[in-house]
Amino acid sequence: MKKIGHFIGGKHVEGTSGRFADVYNPATGEVQAQVALATRAEMRAAVENAAAAQPAWAAQNPQKRARVLMKFVDLLHRDMDKLAEALSREHGKTIPDAKGDVIRGLEVAEFCIGVPHLMKGEFTEGAGPGIDMYSMRQPLGVVAGITPFNFPAMIPMWKFCPAIAAGNAFILKPSERDPSVPLMLAELMLEAGLPAGILNVVNGDKDSVDAILDDETIQAVGFVGSTAIAQYVYSRGCAAGKRVQCFGGAKNHMIIMPDADMDQAVDALIGAGYGAAGERCMAISVAVPVGEDTANRLIEKLAPRVEALKIGPYTAGNDVDFGPLVTKDAYIRVKGLVDKGVEQGAKLVVDGRNFKMQGYENGYFIGGCLFDNVTKEMDIYKTEIFGPVLSVVRAKTYEEAIDLPMSHEYGNGAAIFTRDGDAARDFSTRINIGMVGINVPIPVPLAYHTFGGWKKSGFGDLNQHGPDAFKFYTRTKTVTSRWPSGIKNGAEFVIPTMR
Repeated sequence: MKKIGHFIGGKHVEGTSGRFADVYNPATGEVQAQVALATRAEMRAAVENAAAAQPAWAAQNPQKRARVLMKFVDLLHRDMDKLAEALSREHGKTIPDAKGDVIRGLEVAEFCIGVPHLMKGEFTEGAGPGIDMYSMRQPLGVVAGITPFNFPAMIPMWKFCPAIAAGNAFILKPSERDPSVPLMLAELMLEAGLPAGILNVVNGDKDSVDAILDDETIQAVGFVGSTAIAQYVYSRGCAAGKRVQCFGGAKNHMIIMPDADMDQAVDALIGAGYGAAGERCMAISVAVPVGEDTANRLIEKLAPRVEALKIGPYTAGNDVDFGPLVTKDAYIRVKGLVDKGVEQGAKLVVDGRNFKMQGYENGYFIGGCLFDNVTKEMDIYKTEIFGPVLSVVRAKTYEEAIDLPMSHEYGNGAAIFTRDGDAARDFSTRINIGMVGINVPIPVPLAYHTFGGWKKSGFGDLNQHGPDAFKFYTRTKTVTSRWPSGIKNGAEFVIPTMR
C-alpha cells in the first residue's frame, strides 16, 4: 500500500503519528493509498522550519521572488498531463476538468508575477517642513492555508502563490481525500527555485487544523470548505489574534428570463450544474425560470440533455461529461438528499439514483438528477447538495425570482440569462451576492479580480486572489521621516501638526 507523508523543509518526510486516512479511487471504490495524519508536534516542526526560512526569503527583492513564479508556471505547463492524471485518479474528475483545475491556479501564479508592482507603497513629499511620509507593504511571516478536496490544485495555488510572492512562508494543509497534487506542486516550487522551508505541506485532519489555529507563530489563515467549518475556523482563528479569511458553502441560482436564448441557457445549465459531478462551490444548483411558459420550455429542452449526460471514469476518454463523487459518504449523502426531495413533493423529472457503470459497480457514480416544482421549504433547496442535482424553482415574476437568491443564507454566486440590459443592470446592482454572471453561468472572476462570496458564503473582509490577496498577506507600515537642516532649534513637546 502506497504511503503518503508530508513535505517539510524541501523534502518528503514520513508521518510519525501512526494514524492514516485512506485515499480512494472514486471510480472503483478501492483504497489506492494511505495518507499520514500529522501530530501537533509534526505541525510545529513545519512551522519552525518555515519561520527559520522566511526572513531570508522576505529580504529577496520582489522581482527575484517573481522569477520563481515564472519558472513555476513553466513547470506547470511541462507537467500538466502528469498533474491532471494524479488529480483525476484521486478526485474522479475528467482529465479536461482536471487540467482546468490546474490552469485556474496557474493563472493566479501568473498574476503574482506582478508582485513588484503589487507591493509598491505610497509616498508623500513635504508633508511638513523637511518631513516626508511613506508607506510600505511587508509580509506577515508564516501563514497557512486549509484547502478542500474539490480543487486540489487551484485553491492551494490561490492561497500560496500570493502569500509566497509577498515574502511569507506558507503551511498548506490540503484535503486528506486527494493529497498527491498539493505535494507535487510543492516539488515544482522547489524545482523553480523556491528555498526549502518556504512552502511546507502537512497532511492531517481536525487535529492539524486546530494546531494551525492555535499556533502563535502563524499570523494568518485562509480556508475554503463548508460553512460550518468556515465559521469554526474563523471564530477560533480570530480569537487567537490571527488574520483569517474563510469561504464556505453556496447555493447558486441562475435566473432565466422569458427573453433569454433558451438553447444558450440550457447549455449553460448543463455545464454549470453537472460539471465535476456538481462538486463545485460555484456550481449552479438552482434554475429559476420566470413565467410558466419559460419554465415549460426550459424543462422540455433540459430533461433530454440531462438524460444524455455521459458518465464514467476519467480513463474513459475526454468526452465523458463527469465522473464519480469523491467518496462513498458523499454518494450516500447526495442520494439521501434526492430521496428527501421526492419525499417532500418535488417532481423528479430525471432520476439518476440507479445509475450503474459496468465494470465499476463499486464506484461512487450517480447519474444526473433534475427536479421540477421545487419550493423554498424543501431540503434540496436549502442545502448545498454538492452533487449532480439541479433544482428548478418556478417564479411568476422577476421580483419573485430575484428574491430567491437574495433571501437565501448563502451568497456565493448568481447569474441571470436575458437579452434585456435593464433587467441585467438591475440584477447586478441589487443582488446581495459576491459574484454575479450576466449570461455567464459560473461567474468565477479571472485571477486579476478577487473571488469571494457574501452572507454565509464568506467570512472576513478581504477576498481571495487578485489585489485583495496581497492586502491579506501583507501589513502596511507607515514611516514619517524628517532630516533637519541647519542648526537644531531644540526639542518640541507638542504633537506634530501641519503648519
